[in-house]
Amino acid sequence: MSQLTPREIKDTALNLNFDMVGSPNSVNFVYDGDGDALGTAGPNGSAEIEDVFTDFFGSQGEPSAPTDFDGRSDYFGFIEAGIPADGLFTGAEGIKSAEEAAHFGGTAGEPYDPCYHAACDDIANIDEDTLGLMADAIAHSTLTFAETTSAVNGTGKGKAVGQVDWEFKGNRALR
Repeated sequence: MSQLTPREIKDTALNLNFDMVGSPNSVNFVYDGDGDALGTAGPNGSAEIEDVFTDFFGSQGEPSAPTDFDGRSDYFGFIEAGIPADGLFTGAEGIKSAEEAAHFGGTAGEPYDPCYHAACDDIANIDEDTLGLMADAIAHSTLTFAETTSAVNGTGKGKAVGQVDWEFKGNRALR
């Protein structure tokens, strides 16, 4: 982000961060963009992005949980530059709690991803159902923000490029 001019930063409406979205002992984490659950909020507009994700999971009858918005992933440079950001995460080396296992399934007391940054972290280390749900959430959010003509941060100066007439119903994007 340090290479961008102030105008280029202003012209960047938002950052959607999708890191670790197929963990085998997963939780449907959404970054706490508004800071109401875990205390650290993102820039103005991050709460609106968070709402798109949590609303999507609710519409699918799927639980979600907040996760720290602490700069640990690629969104850090964006939030440091004041660009609204949020995203999805299904867990890494952290340990799944009993409460999380009760809501999301899986095994309490075990890492979300036992192969995180290890040699066993390959295509066989993906939960396909989790990845499918996350892919739907990613598609939904991408379509939602591609269709908006205003920047998420409320400046009203954002411009969606290449707009198409998409509608999202259930887990299908319709044109």
